[in-house]
Amino acid sequence: MSRSHIRHELSQLESNLRIEIGKLALSKNISLDTQTSSLCELIALLTQAGLYEHPLFNQITQIDAALCQLDIGLYGLCSDCENEIEVERLDINPVEQRCALCSESHEHEHRQELRLTH
Repeated sequence: MSRSHIRHELSQLESNLRIEIGKLALSKNISLDTQTSSLCELIALLTQAGLYEHPLFNQITQIDAALCQLDIGLYGLCSDCENEIEVERLDINPVEQRCALCSESHEHEHRQELRLTH
């Protein structure tokens, strides 16, 4: 997959997400300019509005991370082990941050963490 194709896919995801965040803001009576704000500004505005636990917040931060990684040449590398993320995983989810092995390990640790806190 070429760099321009990846950027195009991420941009499409971002556009769709901006629409969803706009709908969320309207439903919460929050004034957000989702179309002209940069991703960093949008993330800051969502944080200030107390929406940092909403799934859309997580999605927008993942897109921001993937775009930053693309810009610095680290897109497609696992955030834990720095090995290449499997192409199949990136085809399914272009904002994937972990290879299959690290993802499995992370999920296992997270499940353990949830058990310990409940």
